[in-house]
Amino acid sequence: MWLYSRSCSPQHRTCCVFSNLLIAGGGASSHSSSWSQAANMSKPLSDHDRKKQISVRGLAGVENVTDLKQNFNRHLHFTLVKDRNVATKRDYYFALAHTVRDHLVGRWIRTQQHYYEKDPKRVYYISLEFYMGRTLQNTMVNLALENACDEAMYQMGLDMEELEDMEEDAGLGNGGLGRLAACFLDSMASLGLAAYGYGIRYEFGIFNQKIVSGWQVEEADDWLRYGNPWEKARPEYMRPVHFYGRTEHNPDGVKWVDTQVVLALPYDTPVPGYRNNIVNTMRLWSAKAPCEFNLKDFNIGGYIQAVLDRNLAENISRVLYPNDNFFEGKELRLKQEYFVVSATLQDIIRRFKVSKFGSREIARTDFSKLPDKVAIQLNDTHPAMAIPELMRVLVDEEKLSWEKAWDICVRTCAYTNHTVLPEALERWPVDLFAHLLPRHLEIVYEINRRHLENVAAKFPGDVDRLRRMSLIEEGGQKRINMAHLCIVGSHAVNGVAQIHSDILKATVFKDFYEMEPHKFQNKTNGITPRRWLVMCNPGLAEVIAERIGEDFIRDLDQLKRLRDFASDDALIRDIAKVKQENKLKFAVHLEEHYKVKINPNSMFDVQVKRIHEYKRQLLNCLHIITYYNRIKREPNKQWTPRTVMIGGKAAPGYHTAKMIIRLITAIGEVVNHDPVIGDRLKVIFLENYRVTLAEKAIPAADLSEQISTAGTEASGTGNMKFMLNGALTIGTMDGANVEMAEEAGEDNLFIFGMRVDDVDALDKKGYHAEEYYNRLPELKQAIDQIAGGFFSPKQADLFKEIVNMLMHHDRYIKI
Repeated sequence: MWLYSRSCSPQHRTCCVFSNLLIAGGGASSHSSSWSQAANMSKPLSDHDRKKQISVRGLAGVENVTDLKQNFNRHLHFTLVKDRNVATKRDYYFALAHTVRDHLVGRWIRTQQHYYEKDPKRVYYISLEFYMGRTLQNTMVNLALENACDEAMYQMGLDMEELEDMEEDAGLGNGGLGRLAACFLDSMASLGLAAYGYGIRYEFGIFNQKIVSGWQVEEADDWLRYGNPWEKARPEYMRPVHFYGRTEHNPDGVKWVDTQVVLALPYDTPVPGYRNNIVNTMRLWSAKAPCEFNLKDFNIGGYIQAVLDRNLAENISRVLYPNDNFFEGKELRLKQEYFVVSATLQDIIRRFKVSKFGSREIARTDFSKLPDKVAIQLNDTHPAMAIPELMRVLVDEEKLSWEKAWDICVRTCAYTNHTVLPEALERWPVDLFAHLLPRHLEIVYEINRRHLENVAAKFPGDVDRLRRMSLIEEGGQKRINMAHLCIVGSHAVNGVAQIHSDILKATVFKDFYEMEPHKFQNKTNGITPRRWLVMCNPGLAEVIAERIGEDFIRDLDQLKRLRDFASDDALIRDIAKVKQENKLKFAVHLEEHYKVKINPNSMFDVQVKRIHEYKRQLLNCLHIITYYNRIKREPNKQWTPRTVMIGGKAAPGYHTAKMIIRLITAIGEVVNHDPVIGDRLKVIFLENYRVTLAEKAIPAADLSEQISTAGTEASGTGNMKFMLNGALTIGTMDGANVEMAEEAGEDNLFIFGMRVDDVDALDKKGYHAEEYYNRLPELKQAIDQIAGGFFSPKQADLFKEIVNMLMHHDRYIKI
């Protein structure tokens, strides 16, 4: 149940890798536009640089290298005010970034002009997180500039990879939810959809993780300290956002008065599609205090303090909350959620009303057409305030009737649910709402009153159902259930994998499904192959293109054509060669950054994701210890060498997750220095896992660990990234693993463990860890070693809390 060790010969691994490429192309397009929209690769190998493959057949051929060099020097001189004598590597990166951005600008302006002329329905993807990573290389790939830029830099004596490494990650997300948003923006631009991403321009993104004496330490991610060459401030579109105050009910309507105003300053980042001349926009809002902020203090002589207090308003966009799958009900977080929603809706309505590009004249006032021209997608419940805010705008400001406004609101909004974990669901205290957003509380109560009338009409006499379905949770502190608000106020509700969507309908939102089954659907998450194949693994992309051409870049279903080469020894050999090159490159990176020398011929066994009990890094630890003990017992046996890499960040306030990191590092300290083990087993914790590190680790992986308890991982997207790059998957039937197994056939994945029904049955029966502990000697030995201080000799009881949790109150059935 808990052990999942499999020996796997190199030959078997290569064949399975090939089957995974077939899987990635099989039927995935029905699940998600992100998965199915493909990328492009541009560059042949430069004669001067064989270490970096940057082509898929043929020259990029879209830019004159001489022009690029001239533009580069122009930016170095005029934009950065430097010459080659004093310029730093970072200056060269900025000069190159500005040179590449120049190629976006004309397309960007023309794209927006085109949207105004054609007036298509626009998609507004509102998310509190956009985990973008780096921009330079992705932009060069999508514009087919990589080859020309590389050649230009070479001729100027500069190393392209070194310049790319100067770019800061835009880490404005925690994990899957934020990275999904980034992938969707890329896919929508490549599809030519009139789409906009709206979020917050956090001054500090997800913290940088340092491992000090085995413990996670958080450092602020000051990603903007050197400036961001990709963004353009748009102060002309600054919008006021109101907080606090009170409501006045008059015969001519309701007014929200005596509010505190914070200004939302937009910063636009271009989002290029793949070679289609489309450049969409991601607009991130930054909080600014108005000039008259705390003006009353000026008048009583507190000028200095009044200026200093401006920081209070501007704190709204200061920092990303570092929680993944956990709700922290802080006032600042609710402020962030309303801030992005209010500014975005003002922008959406402004754009809806005007007709000509650059015009401010109102040309459209009939809001009944809003759902035909606007689609608002809520990425989880974080932007749920869009529903009461849209109602406030339509009813209070535009003077529509409630009934008409509600019809428009529901037809315009749609909601994506990302988790079934109860601790992750947002439930805001009514008292906080009343204080911060008094008008919105009134609107939520009215939405709830009408909603419960509908429930009572459909299910007369079912009082308990009314309680369960209410937007307001009674008992103790009154709370607003934001997921319920999203379901009631949207026309579509989706989960992010089929099994997740089924669980929502059967359990968490069962009452709502019975009330309005037509709202519920599935949209399995996806990934953009531009970044996750072409950009991060150009060698593999080129091998594929040599066999089936480059159409798969636009249509990933084309990978099915590789089936014709299933017995082609040359292809299998080429794929194995690329994998080995990726492993060698990553081994060098690990030695440089982690001071650990590893065997590049070992199996790279990788589990990278946020540290959380349900993701079961602890199960991986138990397996590592058992594998270690087996080698120690039979040191002369032939063992497949294995390098286990675990990476991910723990939320700063999540004590158990931090203890899990400490256990992983402790196991590594013992295993990596045991002379009996040698290079047959190494354990490495990948510090500061982020998008850029994923782009290095995933192409090098042999084995992808996707081992969450069945029914807990909504989808996962790392599972897809590993598979697209030819790694084998070992995992449970959870999230998107289920659909991956359906596409591939279970025999092409290492599936183990309980299914959802088994977990439910065990929960009902009662789970007793001692039964397994007493029955399985290897498990008992592993637990005893953790409990007895084998991995913490200086503090024998260091991991007693973990052992106690595993043995007595384990929610996720790790043993």
